[in-house]
Amino acid sequence: MDIVDHKAAVRERVWSELRKVAVPDSRFHYDFGEFIADFEGGEEAVARLTDHAFYKNANFIFITPDNCLDRLRHQALLDGKTVLMTTYSIKRGFWLLNPKWIAPDLLLYASTLDGMERVGQPVSLKDIAGMPDIEYMVTGTGAINHEGVRFGKGHGFFDAEWGMLYQLGRISTATPSAAVVHDCQVLNEKLTPDVYDTVADVIFTPTRTIDVKSPHKPTCGIIWDRLDAHMYETIPPLQELKAMGL
Repeated sequence: MDIVDHKAAVRERVWSELRKVAVPDSRFHYDFGEFIADFEGGEEAVARLTDHAFYKNANFIFITPDNCLDRLRHQALLDGKTVLMTTYSIKRGFWLLNPKWIAPDLLLYASTLDGMERVGQPVSLKDIAGMPDIEYMVTGTGAINHEGVRFGKGHGFFDAEWGMLYQLGRISTATPSAAVVHDCQVLNEKLTPDVYDTVADVIFTPTRTIDVKSPHKPTCGIIWDRLDAHMYETIPPLQELKAMGL
């Protein structure tokens, strides 16, 4: 079995178990190839994350638009932290949520995909390049092993987000990264990360906090000759980054 078939088999195995505990999406139901699901015990997983030093020490956090992270984005805003996020599939770019600019009764709404586009501030990569360093990167994922190697939906969005922010100089190999998943999404098998794959420093599940020893971090930004042409054509921030000539 080649690596592509192996990844597909892993996803199918994990998704079969995830369906038993996942919260269906209003748009995609149980099509885990189209969204990262919330799940039973999600509150406990996020509570583990917010009790961890990486979160406590960070004031500026990037949080992906995954369903399992809605409550984390809300908690971060309640805690006075500034949140950078993208829209679903990055197609409408990056958005900044600063609780200083948002009415307290709108913080919950702002943490959702619909709300952040109405309450948050759209920001370009040029804007982000002038911001402070991002202190924490948090994502959901389709599956992950104990070494922090992730299997997402197969689209590579988080790796692209990491690559763009790395190329802008807003994150580095020292920037901690976390994954929030259900226990059934944690794999025991060995997986080999590619050069651009972002490995988690810590994994939070409803029952465990898993610290990863010596996680692999990409030392490159976007690798243009390995970037899927469809991603470039449909994601304006990638086009902006290339035009910036970084």
